Amino acid sequence: MDALLERFCRYVKIETTADENAESYPSSRGQLELGKLLVAELGDLNLKDVSISPDGIVMATISGNAPGAPTIAWFAHLDTSPETSGANVNPIVHHNYDGLDITLTGDPTKIIRVADTEGLAALAGKTLITADGTTLLGADDKAGIAIIMTAADHLMAHPDAKRGDIRVVFTCDEEIGHGTDKVDLAKVGAVVGYTLDGEAACKIENETFSADLAVVTITGRNIHPAIAKDKMINAVKLAGEYLAHLPMDSLAPELTDGRDGFVHPYVIEGGVARVTIRILLRSFVTADLADQADLLRSAARCVQSDHPGAQVTVDVKKQYRNMIEALESEPRAVDLAAQATRNLGHKPQFESIRGGTDGSRFSELGLPTPNLSAGMYNFHSPLEFACLNQMQTSVDILVELAKLWSEQK
Repeated sequence: MDALLERFCRYVKIETTADENAESYPSSRGQLELGKLLVAELGDLNLKDVSISPDGIVMATISGNAPGAPTIAWFAHLDTSPETSGANVNPIVHHNYDGLDITLTGDPTKIIRVADTEGLAALAGKTLITADGTTLLGADDKAGIAIIMTAADHLMAHPDAKRGDIRVVFTCDEEIGHGTDKVDLAKVGAVVGYTLDGEAACKIENETFSADLAVVTITGRNIHPAIAKDKMINAVKLAGEYLAHLPMDSLAPELTDGRDGFVHPYVIEGGVARVTIRILLRSFVTADLADQADLLRSAARCVQSDHPGAQVTVDVKKQYRNMIEALESEPRAVDLAAQATRNLGHKPQFESIRGGTDGSRFSELGLPTPNLSAGMYNFHSPLEFACLNQMQTSVDILVELAKLWSEQK
């Protein structure tokens, strides 16, 4: 695991924070810096067709040795979340973790507590990597990158290891919803893909929410408050009325779990003349999104009826769809991942994600792409950490998965 650890610690030190306000693609220079480093390393490993596009998409091919075997693809993303700083990351390695709470040395107020972290107690004796508490670690998704690079290194060092062609693809700006924007799936040329972007070990995420984004625009009428009587229509107050029409005891992320969907207002901006509210619509059942949109439009009609001089519009945009709908068209994508896990003596755990992945969009576009574990925990947070042993398990699963796909026709 030494090479895996060395790669991972080196990658997390490169700042690749995605920038939601940038007009460029990728949204941050660090993604190009890391991409160029990976291109050099892929070349050193003697992969074929190594390239980085002007948009920062890195691609390469692990040559197969099983004629007629399908081509598969491995994906990870270069960027990290803008929710927590990714600058000057200081990775700290905790060998033979003692099973106790972990106080982060750069900010002792940041403590990874066993009681608050599902699965942490079971990692006693393993090797964990944290940041120092002042930044995120960047395991999301540099753990995925390091896993793929290590699996590629293993296969290239073992030319007799059975596999078909494998496309290695590193994408940009996944954390701000643009991870699939610049990927040419025709150029990838695979029958299935796997994103290495999941928690813990041996999990196969084969279902996601379906998702839409609603933007509610409330247009009022502004005038100086000194002369506002019977003239002003305060869009800020109408926004409050609008939100009060939404369910208060259901359909909210803070009140739901499991397979329950939700309607989630998460941004409100504006003033007296105009307010916009951004609302996430989420359900595992795609048809439910239409009902959720109808709920928003009904609230708009109520507010506009009570305030005839105002205007309330609801614009709904499609985001992504439940990947399970596409995975059903190519069951081998999940079945072989599960078999690879079992072949190594582990039990696969199937997960439904209360969110989405790049695989959601890839699957919708015709490339069935479940999400596999990358040994990460508490991502997007200064309390983020990774388990090296679980990362190595993911490397082993990729190698075994390559072998299983080499036997397919």
